[in-house]
Amino acid sequence: MSHRKPDPAAKRPLMSVLGPGLVTGAADDDPSGIGTYSQVGAQFGFGLAWTMFFGFPLLVSIQAICARIGAVTGRGIAQNLRRHYSPALLRSVVVLLLVANVINLGADLGAMGAALALLLPGNVLAYTVVFGVVSVLLEVFLSYSRYERILKWTTLSLFAYVGVVFVADVPWGAAIFDILVPHFTFDKPQSMALVAIFGTTISPYLFFWQAGQEVEEQHRRHIKPLHVSPRKVAGQELKRIRTDTLVGMGFSHLTALFIIVATAATLNAHGVTDITSAAQAAEALRPIAGDLAFALFAIGIIGTGLLAVPILAGSAAYAVSETFGWTEGLDRKPREAKAFYGVIALATAGGIALNFIGIDPMKALYWAAVVNGLLAPPLMVVTMLIAQNRKVMGQLVLGRGLAFGGWLSTAVMWVVAGVFLLS
Repeated sequence: MSHRKPDPAAKRPLMSVLGPGLVTGAADDDPSGIGTYSQVGAQFGFGLAWTMFFGFPLLVSIQAICARIGAVTGRGIAQNLRRHYSPALLRSVVVLLLVANVINLGADLGAMGAALALLLPGNVLAYTVVFGVVSVLLEVFLSYSRYERILKWTTLSLFAYVGVVFVADVPWGAAIFDILVPHFTFDKPQSMALVAIFGTTISPYLFFWQAGQEVEEQHRRHIKPLHVSPRKVAGQELKRIRTDTLVGMGFSHLTALFIIVATAATLNAHGVTDITSAAQAAEALRPIAGDLAFALFAIGIIGTGLLAVPILAGSAAYAVSETFGWTEGLDRKPREAKAFYGVIALATAGGIALNFIGIDPMKALYWAAVVNGLLAPPLMVVTMLIAQNRKVMGQLVLGRGLAFGGWLSTAVMWVVAGVFLLS
């Protein structure tokens, strides 16, 4: 009697299966995202919570496709653009990505500094600089395997928002109804809120990061790009990517939903409807939900910022390095990829500088959302064309189900961009 050899992939513990998808999903809830979700909960109560439930498959689809491109081709999004599309398109995409990322970096670092000042009185700008410098040093000088573990464990900071919900007095009947039953008023406030939600949830920097991290994973584990790998290995890797992306984006959307529910049940319920930053949301919770909810919210801002800042800088570095053909990758020593790490440092320095020149952080977030909202739809179209091109993907082009999800996500983002432009 023959015994079938067990699949080694089945023995892998969950935390070893989870990687780029988990980290990317958690980074989606950066301090600027927390500010957006807080404002939505404060202004509209539970009224727009349904966007998290129905937006989940859209985010999963496009992120799984980006991860698949990186794993199958062994190249990031920008490098595939450079090889198969016009230089003008590539340059336009990368410039817009850089602008949006630097603005996002500035807003996130400023929010982290403000949140720490709530917990530990001190100079906000000094805290902002320290957070920026620490993020760069960790990203540049730690080995990739150790840095990846730090990023994974940093995702646990998102559980702070789960804690806030259980501290707050949530009317769960009303909340669950609004989560499961979509309703929308076609006026300017709700239209702008819808754009803000999708703009902060489906962001181009996440596309570049997850694709680039799949390439890093191949280098770390010494496996070939999937288009030249044995069928069994490719199948196992695609299964891992699906699991990783589903868990990571599910974690992201569940956390965002908890933020909306928490602020709706506390701030909106007590007449606080105008929140201009994540730090203000934390401060506003103190007299309503108590010191514990306030502390959890503020700690969550710092934790997610420590996760998101290096990812924003890293995605910019991947895009620029792939554009110019520079040596790239967090698994490289600093002397091997000077330009790559230089972009990380310069992008972070640019974000720090925005906090010193008097730019309103909420206006910075607004314009970052504008750029992301306008950049995402055409970039998603190009991403879908890459993923369905047999010259690029070989036999591992998208199946019908994932292709449908990707095109549906792309269509929704075009509608969101149109709503923004019309409003």
